[in-house]
Amino acid sequence: MPATDSTLLRFFKALADANRLKLIGVLAREPQSVEDLAAALDLDSSTVSHHLKRLAAVGLVSARAEGPYSVYSLDVEALQSMAREHLAEDALPRLAGDADLGAFDRKVLATFTDADGRITAFPSQRKKALVLVRHTLQAFEKGVVYDEAQVNERLARFNDDTARMRRSLVDFGFMRRDRDGGRYWLVDAA
Repeated sequence: MPATDSTLLRFFKALADANRLKLIGVLAREPQSVEDLAAALDLDSSTVSHHLKRLAAVGLVSARAEGPYSVYSLDVEALQSMAREHLAEDALPRLAGDADLGAFDRKVLATFTDADGRITAFPSQRKKALVLVRHTLQAFEKGVVYDEAQVNERLARFNDDTARMRRSLVDFGFMRRDRDGGRYWLVDAA
């Protein structure tokens, strides 16, 4: 597991406790001593100390001496930084790591197509039907406008029910057609 993944995992483990989340909530208002936190949350001081140690290990809280007590503070910047770095939209897909993202598609294709790639049956489950629709996209080129006969000719390679497959291409948003249904084209996102 990459270092950033283990950091994120430690972060979520530190937050994966109702009492630690409450501690963060209290500390977000103002710094507190262990004794004050224990009283506010109706917990033993040793339990609060344990939770604070877990939060400190990931850099979310810090302590400063104030007389005979340690006063704990939430490091809001650390929390925001962790969110920006590890939960950013472009960072989230990296969490998949070496997961086999095509395994489901291969399983569906193995179940519903023959050795030549022809569709042998249409699944009722939308997620599986989507895999088959994407499979038929290989017969089309972006930027080309097809008439209905050309679409049917290409889809016939996959199954004789060309009307169903044509509708599916449009319904799933991979293809558009003009109002009279005579011309079809792939959408840019396909």
